[in-house]
Amino acid sequence: METKNAVMEKLKEWLSEAKRVVIIGLGNPILTDDSVGIKVIQDLQGRVPENVLLIECETTPENYLQEIIDFKPTHILIIDAAMLNLNPGEIVLLGPEDLKINSAFSTHFLPIRLFCEHIAKASNVKIKLLLIQPKEISFGEELSPEVTLSKEKIVKILLSLLLT
Repeated sequence: METKNAVMEKLKEWLSEAKRVVIIGLGNPILTDDSVGIKVIQDLQGRVPENVLLIECETTPENYLQEIIDFKPTHILIIDAAMLNLNPGEIVLLGPEDLKINSAFSTHFLPIRLFCEHIAKASNVKIKLLLIQPKEISFGEELSPEVTLSKEKIVKILLSLLLT
């Protein structure tokens, strides 16, 4: 498995030519580590330039399709917790094509791959998913320590990439 630094280098390379970026935070806000995507967006609020649109989609990203398309992004980054059979807090950067259509576990109403396919058909945009392995998904609002560390690293890296 790649290190967090290797994943972040891939993210840096992918965002290097971005003109307009949408960052989508997915997850259920009352399911501990599943909320990591939402918490990343909350930490970025008010700290990114105008060419970056932050959206807390929770479990229904399809409700934001028109807003995303109207923003005319060149790049869309989706941040979410995902059961990847990795160590808690480990991060991967994938393309939508790397996802299976029917995930064994999902808190989303519409599978993420289908959501990405719909956006790709509606606009010429590059899409990546930044996925974090949760430690636990149970009722609660606090992230595990491992996922908290990953969230903080993601926020720090995104701010450094988006503000340059």
